[in-house]
Amino acid sequence: MGGCWLLRRRICTVFSVLLILLSILPCQAMAVGTSATSSILMDVDSGRVLYEHNADKQMLIASTTKILTALVAIREGDLDDVVKVSREAAMTEGSSMYLKEGEELTLETLLYGLLLCSGNDAAVAIADHVGGSQEGFVRMMNETAQELGMEHSSFANPNGLDHEDHYSTARDMARLACAAVNNETLVRIASTKTVTIGGRTMTNHNKLLSMEDGCIGLKTGYTRAAGRTLVSCAQRNGQRLVAVTLQDGNDWADHQSLYDYGFSAYPASRAAVLGETVERAAVTGGSQSTVALVAAAGFSWPLGEGEKLTTEIETDGPLQAPLAAGSRVGQAVFLVNGQEVGRVDLLCGETILPAAGLALETLKRGLN
Repeated sequence: MGGCWLLRRRICTVFSVLLILLSILPCQAMAVGTSATSSILMDVDSGRVLYEHNADKQMLIASTTKILTALVAIREGDLDDVVKVSREAAMTEGSSMYLKEGEELTLETLLYGLLLCSGNDAAVAIADHVGGSQEGFVRMMNETAQELGMEHSSFANPNGLDHEDHYSTARDMARLACAAVNNETLVRIASTKTVTIGGRTMTNHNKLLSMEDGCIGLKTGYTRAAGRTLVSCAQRNGQRLVAVTLQDGNDWADHQSLYDYGFSAYPASRAAVLGETVERAAVTGGSQSTVALVAAAGFSWPLGEGEKLTTEIETDGPLQAPLAAGSRVGQAVFLVNGQEVGRVDLLCGETILPAAGLALETLKRGLN
């Protein structure tokens, strides 16, 4: 009898411990960290930072520089342009796509060599062609960086070789990555695992393309002084996150951990879809009493535990007929726990004519 009582007591004790563990484990699962000196995890569509560590520390960034090189080249150049390789480009030190002096390739081929092979030679050839010179291209890089809000960055070359005037931060590189993954051409190239062009077979250095489901690039980097640097992007269920680690000897695993954390702890909540109705609003004097208000842009926000996304509608005064389809009539305001996090313009989703009686009255006034 005493033995049964003791057994029941032990079972109850074990059950109580399990309950305590189950209440604690979700919190522990949410914890995340990296081996990086500097790191950040950012939601692409909202720009919300989901994790950061020393994110504003100015660091050497090595070949992750080439994300900016590619973005500037795609924006300012023509992919079909034929580029003749200079002696300087062919002799560039470091990682290479093995260009030969006098060889002619399209700008698009050079971009594959830049992003897959991390070709320093390709970076110089691209810079000479698009910027007229490396110096001219570097000016374009720094102008683009400022445009993107990379306030704590400076670029001195197109390839990322160590230089005292060449540096960035994890936060700035995340901003660059967010812009880069909205460029379809850049994503198409950066997400390619292997390609053969003009007899050259080029393989992407980014192992995350095979290791992480939904990875769409972007770029690896290494110099002895910079250590291992990595900027990547992954998507799940329509949500995109970018991760940046600078000076990180365990970057592949760290990026996977960051993505597991971000997608589970901060799933995106979509409040508006481009062209879809957000709400119907009352109309006075119209052939119908309400009008569809459609979103002029999409909006989503990553929500943490205990956060709630709500929408408020602001119209530009009372809505009166006639209303033309596509005309702006107000904004949808999005709030998380009462704090505004974004706005989207609202357009009339349909044309609303004056009510029949009012239209006839208007016609009579015109005749008189």
